[in-house]
Amino acid sequence: MSTRRAFLQAGSVAASASFVNKSSAQNPSATVPALPPAIAGLKSMKEQAHPISSEERQARQEKARAQMEGNALDAILLMEGTSLNYFTGIRWWGGERMFAMVLPAKGAAFYVCPAFEEGRAREQIARAPEGSQPDVRIWQEDESPYQRVAQGLKDRELLTARIGIEETVHFVFREGVEKAAPQAKLVSATPVTAGCRMIKSPAELELMRLANRVTLTAYEAVYRALHDGMTQVEVGHLVAAAHDQLGFPGDALVEVGEYTAFPHGSMQPQIIREGVPVLVDGGCKVEGYQSDITRMLVIGNPPEKVRKVFEIVHRAQSAALAAARPGGECGSVDTAARKVISDAGYGPDYKFFTHRLGHGIGMDGHEWPYLVRGNSTKLAPNMTFSDEPGIYIRGEFGVRLEDDMHITENGAELFTAQSPSLEMPFGKLEGTVQAPDFDDSVLSDGFGTATEKGKTINRRGR
Repeated sequence: MSTRRAFLQAGSVAASASFVNKSSAQNPSATVPALPPAIAGLKSMKEQAHPISSEERQARQEKARAQMEGNALDAILLMEGTSLNYFTGIRWWGGERMFAMVLPAKGAAFYVCPAFEEGRAREQIARAPEGSQPDVRIWQEDESPYQRVAQGLKDRELLTARIGIEETVHFVFREGVEKAAPQAKLVSATPVTAGCRMIKSPAELELMRLANRVTLTAYEAVYRALHDGMTQVEVGHLVAAAHDQLGFPGDALVEVGEYTAFPHGSMQPQIIREGVPVLVDGGCKVEGYQSDITRMLVIGNPPEKVRKVFEIVHRAQSAALAAARPGGECGSVDTAARKVISDAGYGPDYKFFTHRLGHGIGMDGHEWPYLVRGNSTKLAPNMTFSDEPGIYIRGEFGVRLEDDMHITENGAELFTAQSPSLEMPFGKLEGTVQAPDFDDSVLSDGFGTATEKGKTINRRGR
């Protein structure tokens, strides 16, 4: 899974890979180290994931048609990427060659496809709504795909229509369509695509709930495996391995000590030491739906200042959750969290809390709408967001807590339990896998405090 976290760690991972390759070349008998017991003991959760049905995708297309009428659009044009997958189930890559779907407000969709890709296209289109007898228009390598689009528009009586172009379509393709169909008015399709995608169905919410549970389970297993002297790259590999054990691809950005003050990380090599904060920010995909969770971990006792900042950030996350109610503005949720942080002495504005509170999340890790100052978009039931306040003190450390939430009829709920404290970063979630190195008599009370025979114990990583 390619993500911004993977990209940001590319330099340090490459350096680590170079070392591993050299070591392997010098010692051909060298073997990959065994996974720590806490990770090796994780069981796959893959059977809990239920794919989005063709019937739901058909309903999405009908909703898109209604949105087109409400936004004075006659059709939308989609190319490779998330929105095409959302409406059709088609997963496409094509580079510089145009593969497109045009979905009219009235009438059947049509596809434009490179001729040599026709077999691959029809195989996927067959599973899409209206896929039994699709209108597929092919073009050879020396022909123009834009003329095929224009002809399709003409056949649908849309040559002079308003056509919405999905926001990730490259300029070169938009320009090609504009030249081939100069009488059409090309505008943004975002009111339709985002208008549909930002309201999640029950099936989508269940996939996101599972994705979040998988990631938190992976983090807890990694926490148990932490030890003094590990590098941030090694921890990142363990996060990926834990997700693999659980049945889904996942990764994480890992930062240590002063580098936790860089919200999206540093390329510097870092070593985990006792009492030094570690920031883990990652997620996974479950049937195309993403999680995005950040946890602060410490081996041993955290410094008092780090503990106090954690408590402030925790309160800010709670304030945002309380403010996220249907009918409120997206910007007001950011305001609620930022006030807590500023009132605690870490203001004003973006001085220490340097980024927006959160982003929409679903099939993309970042998608519409955003919880940021000035965004007047109204919150509505079944919108989903990250809730991730932070305080970043350059040269010292940073603290960020992130969970994903969904808006309900009465407020907002997190998919995952909040991290209770630095000493006890994980509360118990239904379905969390117990690693084999813990006694079954040790249970969690749901707030991160484990008890055994009436005693309170500290479940810190080892």
